[in-house]
Order: sequence, then C-alpha cells, then structure tokens
Amino acid sequence: MKRTITLVTLLFVLSLMAVAHGKEKHVVGTVTSISDSSITVETKDKKSVTVDVNDKTKFEKSGSPAILKDLKVGDKVVVHADVWGDKLVANEVHFGAMKHKKSMEGMKGMEGMDHK
Repeated sequence: MKRTITLVTLLFVLSLMAVAHGKEKHVVGTVTSISDSSITVETKDKKSVTVDVNDKTKFEKSGSPAILKDLKVGDKVVVHADVWGDKLVANEVHFGAMKHKKSMEGMKGMEGMDHK
C-alpha cells in the first residue's frame, strides 16, 4: 500500500512540474551573435539556436540583474524561453559566474578550504 501511495504522489509531483514549465524551452550553450532583438546560441551538440529578446526579457549576470548590453559573444548562457509558433522568445537569460562558485571563494582562508 505504501508503494502505491508513493508512486501516486511521485506521479502527481512530476505532473505539477511539467505544468509549471509549460511549453518553456531551455537553451544552454555559448553566445555566437547578439542583436538588439535576438541572441544566437551554439549548443553543446553544435546546433545554432536563435532566441528573440524583448523588453520583458530578464537578464541575470552572476546572480545580479543585468541588461542585454552586458552579454558578450563567447559568454556561456542558460536561456529560459517560451515557444511562439516557430520562434523562441526569452523570458530569462542567465550568464556569468555561478553564485555557488562565488560563495566558495569566500571560504578561502578558512581551515581546510584553501586551494593550492
């Protein structure tokens, strides 16, 4: 009986996660070009994906608010985008150093945390 309840709960949680993401697509890779209205990203499997940006697109660099002009060709990005017909429109663009890495740097000097 416990197994059945666990399975039903797991399926319910997974279905909620799917609904929460909706049709959002994630694009991960390296920026190859930038215009005022789009970003082109080369994914790890060498595919080129163009994502439109607009005034509602949120940019985040190293965990802090940013703008499109802060983004540079060669930056690694994670883009959360909605699918509109045959286009992707970015909701969020994350780039720069990760927060975790930044917090680990603050540990230098603590016993056992120095990197040599």
